[in-house]
Amino acid sequence: MLNETILHHLPAGVQGPRYRRAEVGRGIVHFGVGNFFRAHEAWYVDRCLALPGQSAWGIVGVGLNGGSRGEAKAREFQQQDCLYSLTEVTADGARTVSVIGALREYLLAPADPEAVLRRLADPETRIVSMTITEGGYHIDEETGLFRLDAPAVRADLDNPRRPTTVFGYVVEGLRRRREAGIAPFTVLSCDNLRSNGHVAHTAFVSYARALDEGLAAWIDANVTFPCSMVDRITPGVDTPTRNALNEASGLDDDLPVLAEDFSQWVLEDNFCNGRPALEEAGVEFVEDVAGYEQVKVRMLNASHVLLGAMGLLLGYRYAHETVEDADLVRFANAYWTQDAMPQIDAPAGVDLDAYRRRLLSRFSNRAVADTLLRICSDGASKVRVFWTDTVRRSLTSGHDLQRIAFGIAAYMEMLRGQDERGEGYTPIEPTLDADEMALVNASDPAAALALPAFDGWRDMDTTELDAAVVAARRAIRERGVRASLPT
Repeated sequence: MLNETILHHLPAGVQGPRYRRAEVGRGIVHFGVGNFFRAHEAWYVDRCLALPGQSAWGIVGVGLNGGSRGEAKAREFQQQDCLYSLTEVTADGARTVSVIGALREYLLAPADPEAVLRRLADPETRIVSMTITEGGYHIDEETGLFRLDAPAVRADLDNPRRPTTVFGYVVEGLRRRREAGIAPFTVLSCDNLRSNGHVAHTAFVSYARALDEGLAAWIDANVTFPCSMVDRITPGVDTPTRNALNEASGLDDDLPVLAEDFSQWVLEDNFCNGRPALEEAGVEFVEDVAGYEQVKVRMLNASHVLLGAMGLLLGYRYAHETVEDADLVRFANAYWTQDAMPQIDAPAGVDLDAYRRRLLSRFSNRAVADTLLRICSDGASKVRVFWTDTVRRSLTSGHDLQRIAFGIAAYMEMLRGQDERGEGYTPIEPTLDADEMALVNASDPAAALALPAFDGWRDMDTTELDAAVVAARRAIRERGVRASLPT
């Protein structure tokens, strides 16, 4: 089993940590220890820890979900001394394998809430980061306000000393620091959200305000919430993939991670209590993240879901299959060059056409084997984030809506859970209830326009767009995706 005892005799070709783990502190607490975090933030921090003077910035991971799966995950991390392997694969199949040692501790919050709160209140903790998904911030899309009525949030407000949500834990940790005269920590969102730092600020300060106006004012004045843009394609790892990764590396790792060789992290340099020297590990620090975020969200993320929905309907199951289909590539290129790119205000020095070409190369990575179900998972949240700006700009400018309408129709049809060959699959939509999912299968093809995925442009005149979506849904049902693609 992968653990501390084998670090000095790793298999040939496997790179171990280039620092002494025993000397690594616990300066960062991270909520949501999923594959993306382990291939992205933890990878960057791991590179930092090898630099002089950076040993304070090890990471404590926190899992919020209990039950048998949460307990099993915690047990695996603890048995492996929080070590895991990261396999990075290029588009032509070349691989590098590293053992990542940046994660120093893993806490399962439901099993020991007080241990998490002690860690948050410890002066050693100077950054609290999170990957809690696009839909995890409980922001009402119509009002922009934090949803204090969400059941889990309401429960934490009723019992703030025994929290269960990230909002409850972070605010209680900050309350304890304030009471003890300890400087606050930075709150860092690493989720795919527009202005994610501002979203996090709204969520955490609103939660605090519902508890204590004075605490909320202290957080507002002293805690910083940097905006960030994160990017690395990191698929899920099922049992066959895990076995294949271990066979290739020679490791016995219960927690291997697979990722493409590309990675990007653009950060606003706004940390209230220090930070690691991430710029020396490849992170870009800029004054305004928004332009970079728009490029990524509106080109990569938007087209990912677009290709994912169409691919699932055509019977594909992996991302690379969609860019091996000439018809889908033509559609994607038309979407990028005619719909998305002309309406993006790119930062100086960013070449959008080079970015487009790089996306096709990244999506073609067969070794990553990124599943379309993962890409389309929580689509109701992703569509609202990834497509809204392009849709709104197109509606305002009178831009051609045919490809946008077709993408919306394909997403709706994908939710029905059956491809054109008659084979079923199960869409992953945790934020949609049964009544909302029923809209997808309603006899009226316009009924699904009421889904929350489309709330981002509901305040506009969408008469033309709605008609085009309905027409595209009918065409897809009657003729199939390929025969219905806009020219």
